[in-house]
Amino acid sequence: MLAIVCPGQGSQTPAMLTPWLELPGVAEQLAAWSTDDLDLRALGTEADADAIRDTRVAQPLIVASSIIALRAVLDGRDATDVVDVTAGHSVGELAAAAVAGVLDDASAVALVTRRAAVMAEAAAANPSGMSAVLGGDPDEVLAAIEAAGLWPANVNGGGQVVAAGSLEGLAAFAANPPAKARVIALKVAGAFHTPLMESARAAFAEVTAGWTAADPRVPFLSNADGASYATISSDASLPLGSGRDVLDRLTAQITAPVRWDLCQESLAAAGVTGLLELMPGGVLTGLARRALPGVETVAVKSPADLDAARDLVARHAGTTPPTAEDAK
Repeated sequence: MLAIVCPGQGSQTPAMLTPWLELPGVAEQLAAWSTDDLDLRALGTEADADAIRDTRVAQPLIVASSIIALRAVLDGRDATDVVDVTAGHSVGELAAAAVAGVLDDASAVALVTRRAAVMAEAAAANPSGMSAVLGGDPDEVLAAIEAAGLWPANVNGGGQVVAAGSLEGLAAFAANPPAKARVIALKVAGAFHTPLMESARAAFAEVTAGWTAADPRVPFLSNADGASYATISSDASLPLGSGRDVLDRLTAQITAPVRWDLCQESLAAAGVTGLLELMPGGVLTGLARRALPGVETVAVKSPADLDAARDLVARHAGTTPPTAEDAK
């Protein structure tokens, strides 16, 4: 059983799109998805780390990169013929929506561009940030985050939580971290997935209210609780949820924590045997190696990874998870 997962903000690196321009059609895709204010080709090949850290840039650049990698891996095939379940971390949910057929490629990039703009505005109006908390007792870490007046914006599993809130609160938290935990400031512009993003959520709700979305054609796990929009089943007659529900959850996600730990639990429960992380990959496969032992992983970082990705797809797509009887 194959899962395709899509990374979130912070996974971008300078010049990450440069090698992809050698593939047919990629330059044309980037040109079609760009706007007067957002030249994705230039940003993905020429911009430095500071430029692509900007939320307005990072989010559409990441989603566009994931979709480029998806289409290259699929090589003309439909995702419904290959993918058994999909999920995305934070902004990666917009790319996962393209995997699931909720949004077409251009619509996913256009929608994430609108999301990035309103989140950047909210962050500028309310200076805040995020810090990774690595290690420590999970309950003690969450209690310490709350005691510091912060929020657990990402609960990633594998001993990793991201705290978010005011810059003063984060500094005080880092100066007095939970026992056996390290606190590392993240280079992001705001406290995403917390109540401090309420103005962005409200603005994005106005955007998604009129946005066109199809119903999912591939089981799609939500960051909210790790649950699928519908049951993961081999019965093709079962509905996979509604496009409207996906848009509503994408909107609510702006102020709600990312429960990637629960997404991974759902992947394990579904019997996933292979996990492919789209470009710019690496973070989610790293988490999976700790949380999903025995699941084969491949992260797509450049076109050099396409052969390994296609091999993973060929061996895991549409397979039935092994049963206890098979193991005898």
